[in-house]
Amino acid sequence: MSYEGNIQWFPGHMTKTRRMIEADIKLVDAVAEIVDSRIPESSRNPVLNELIKDKPRIIILNKCDYADEEMTSRWREYYKKQGFGVLCCDCRSGKGIKNFVPMLKKQLADLLERRRAKGMIGKALRVMVVGIPNVGKSSFINRMANSRKTAVGDRPGVTRGKQWVTIDKEVELLDTPGILWPKFDDKDAAERLAFTGAIKDDVIDVEALADSLGRYLSEHYPARLKERYGTDFSDGRATELIAKARGMLVSGGEPDTERAAAALLDDYRSSKIGKITLEAPPM
Repeated sequence: MSYEGNIQWFPGHMTKTRRMIEADIKLVDAVAEIVDSRIPESSRNPVLNELIKDKPRIIILNKCDYADEEMTSRWREYYKKQGFGVLCCDCRSGKGIKNFVPMLKKQLADLLERRRAKGMIGKALRVMVVGIPNVGKSSFINRMANSRKTAVGDRPGVTRGKQWVTIDKEVELLDTPGILWPKFDDKDAAERLAFTGAIKDDVIDVEALADSLGRYLSEHYPARLKERYGTDFSDGRATELIAKARGMLVSGGEPDTERAAAALLDDYRSSKIGKITLEAPPM
């Protein structure tokens, strides 16, 4: 990828969230880290490893219905080899959600056995739920709670404050606001986050972003592009080709590349091009 936009985004509430996690991590038995299945590593906050330390962790590959199934399987094995529990789910459809509590109990089997030995029967397992904006963290909690107790929105950073959500007598979830790191040192990771909408479009060059997405899709998913747009973008800029193919023209007959850029990004984010993953696990 070769998008060269400068992306830096670090609202003050994210500093507050980091302090909150540092203070509250001792209150929980495990951590559920929500990531986007389309960009699993790019949607992880590298600061979290420092904050979570050795707490048992389940990585939840959310939005799996939007991701390449073969790649999701590879990512699942990659994280399992690191000792994490891994759950593939889609919060919009509810797919895979019911497996969370059994997986949690498996991850915390030693703790549960110690509690039984001490006669501490019935004490709820407490889990901190973390994740960057727009990965579906609040949607996951709502699905687990079978209610809409937390604020869900498409805009990054919509969740505020700290909330305990009781799932049943056995599990309590601690919700935290989504956090990002203060600076994107990895331009590819920043770009992938922008592709999925985790970074707001109004802080980036949308046309350059769409053209970069077009180059990646042309290399890795040309058949999907051909089916959707009648071209695989190999003959030029994605925004120009889409504008011409769909009659998106401005005065003088010039292609409306801004409108075409918005169309391509929307098509990708809504999975209209197909199930697509934008990064592969390290070999």
